[in-house]
Amino acid sequence: MLWDLFCRVIDNHGDLGVCWRLARDLSARGQRVRLWVDDPGALSWMAPDGAPGVDVIRWDRGPPQIDPGDVVVEAFGCDPPGEFLARMTARPRPPVWINLEYLSAEAYVERSHGLPSPQTVGPARGLTKWFFYPGFTPATGGLLREPGLLAERAAFDRDAWLAAHGLAARQGERIASLFCYDNPALPALLQTLAAVPTLLLASPGPAQGRLRACQPPPALRIAELPWLTQPDYDRLLWSCDLNFVRGEDSFVRAQWAGAPFVWQIYPQHDGAHATKLDAFLDRFLDGADPADASALRACWHGWNGLAPWPGVLPEAVRWHDLCRNWRRQLAAQSDLATQLLGFVAEKR
Repeated sequence: MLWDLFCRVIDNHGDLGVCWRLARDLSARGQRVRLWVDDPGALSWMAPDGAPGVDVIRWDRGPPQIDPGDVVVEAFGCDPPGEFLARMTARPRPPVWINLEYLSAEAYVERSHGLPSPQTVGPARGLTKWFFYPGFTPATGGLLREPGLLAERAAFDRDAWLAAHGLAARQGERIASLFCYDNPALPALLQTLAAVPTLLLASPGPAQGRLRACQPPPALRIAELPWLTQPDYDRLLWSCDLNFVRGEDSFVRAQWAGAPFVWQIYPQHDGAHATKLDAFLDRFLDGADPADASALRACWHGWNGLAPWPGVLPEAVRWHDLCRNWRRQLAAQSDLATQLLGFVAEKR
């Protein structure tokens, strides 16, 4: 099938990151994808070689006059152009129209996944838009996970990947990655990480900017990374004993890495992000030892400015076991692209 996937870049790279992963995954499964994006600039480092079967179309100024394909996916309610919607209604067999929503662990996701939204006004009048929610349970649309991803993870050679990027851990040194929004808790985190020898691999953006303004403790080595392609970013997470991630895309990839991670959720002015953070923690920590759950929750709350930074990290071995068990639960569910293909086939 031919898919039209619409994406707007708001103020970070996560929206485009999710959309590119989906486009690449669909094309690898034999689909043809047109990725419509208003600002494709980040693809120059995220996916410099593109992907077979994926065409990128810029649509910020007067979208090209192109007939719709078999499936139209608007990511995160980004609203395709009105003239494109009108052409959808004019087709003898309208495309399946899907709103791919943001990822959340909140209870409403299971209730809302797969619901129809009949269009009664405007250029799309008469069409039906379907809500498709990623999620963490079998009652949701699942998570992006390419076929063979976990097998690649299991066969990964950390030392070889690090060496190819001019990096190496010293004897007894922990490796951590840092990808964050501007975070006032960073100086406190650096002191905590320095409790044991640590190599901190910092991604571009606010992480590197904040680090340059700090005076790292002597036990902490810092390496500033360039922007990495998506496959290399995955391998960065696989190389680390601890990952600090942000937003949606890196959050999901940290879960597939199976190593301890801390998530900085995208902050919202109305404080709704706190509810979303706790909804995930409630699922993630279900069945965990109460002391371990309390320590991890305090760490995540402190990193997200919802409580003081606790000054210590959860116990590493039990944290690692928790993350691997969580990954095992997620891997038992169908991935997002598989579910999306099945959903489209049903609606067609």
